[in-house]
Amino acid sequence: MKTKPFLLASWLAVVCVSAMAQSPNYPTIGQIIRADPRIDKLIPKDAKIEVLANGFNWSEGPIWVKNRGDVAGNYLLFSDVPENTIFQWTEKEGVKPFLKPSGYTGIGPYGGEPGSNGLTIDGQGRLIACEHGDKRVTAMPLDGSGGKLTLADNYQGKRFCSPNDVVAHSDGSYYFTDPPYGMRKGENDPNRETDGYGVYRIAPSKNGAGGAVTLLVNNLTRPNGIALSPDEKTLYVAQSDPKNPLLMAYPLQADGTVGRGRSVFGADDMKKRNFSGGFDGMKVDRSGNLWVTGANGVLVLTASGEFLGHINIGNSTANCAWGDDGSTLYITADMYLCRIRTSAKGW
Repeated sequence: MKTKPFLLASWLAVVCVSAMAQSPNYPTIGQIIRADPRIDKLIPKDAKIEVLANGFNWSEGPIWVKNRGDVAGNYLLFSDVPENTIFQWTEKEGVKPFLKPSGYTGIGPYGGEPGSNGLTIDGQGRLIACEHGDKRVTAMPLDGSGGKLTLADNYQGKRFCSPNDVVAHSDGSYYFTDPPYGMRKGENDPNRETDGYGVYRIAPSKNGAGGAVTLLVNNLTRPNGIALSPDEKTLYVAQSDPKNPLLMAYPLQADGTVGRGRSVFGADDMKKRNFSGGFDGMKVDRSGNLWVTGANGVLVLTASGEFLGHINIGNSTANCAWGDDGSTLYITADMYLCRIRTSAKGW
């Protein structure tokens, strides 16, 4: 959702330093705000926010890749949206390009945010990506064999705006959001085809190519982050509209559609804590707690919306993902890639 000049020299220097880093002694940033004693069971009192790499244009959409069968894992993937690139990070090698182009394969300039955004791994072990420039959700084997497969690029014949974030359901379906941020001219783009900004579902298919697309929610002004509860009975959607920040919860029906949504955390809750801006990405831990990016960090909430604490990075924060053994939270924040060791376990 943000663009700024890209400092190539700074980026190259950071990559070189990061690639040589063998030590866990990374620089730290920000602070942990503990608003409720229950946060101490989720984040150790000595926890630090480590900066693993920096110099990115706008880091987004992190996802941890585990070892799977004969496919080697144990690395993090994340998007740099303006740079149209997915990067890979490991403790041993630091940062290196994984896929470019990541979200726009056209000819000539596209706009400020052409690349991939939200990423996830589906039940088949494929990389699922929301692509701004190509206006689609894709699936790709992690080893690149077979290339990309388009899961969805339109609803009822109308091209999406710019798919933003995605979550995979265990039944083989996918849920994703489609705000205007990645269009050439944003919400005023003359080539916009949809009437609003939706939350969609891609139905399962036997060949893995993606089934029918259903519009689930059409009354959010800026749907953004998306996640499922551990029991997959609730779909969470974060709204990034600073005029109406919302974290919504929708009950999932047997047919994959959603029931009436409820607000878990909203504008009044933000004002009460002197927070501003909207929400972006999010993840859920195994106990159902919500880790939602916003207010220059990550808000930690119970499933019912009780505010437990804030991982305050001090910079615009895009998304987060559980990694390692499930207790490390990796965070993409503006130019930074960060992590914090927690006592929680990601789902």
